[in-house]
Amino acid sequence: MVDLVTYIVSQLVDDKSAVNVTTDNGDEVETVTINVAEKDVGKVIGKQGKIAMAIRTLAKAVGMKQGKRYNIEIAD
Repeated sequence: MVDLVTYIVSQLVDDKSAVNVTTDNGDEVETVTINVAEKDVGKVIGKQGKIAMAIRTLAKAVGMKQGKRYNIEIAD
């Protein structure tokens, strides 16, 4: 999941070196946190949150196939 999210986010931002995706394994849900440069946060969220919603939808689809649940968070 980390590789997928890292690839998607790095294609959206200007400062690819600032992309950092980390995971926190919980009991039932794995939390994936996306950190990008401050100027690129808006590009990851998108207008009305559509890009963030699309990333979360992809994570949900992958999770269903793997039998896991993912929570995608975008750090400020």
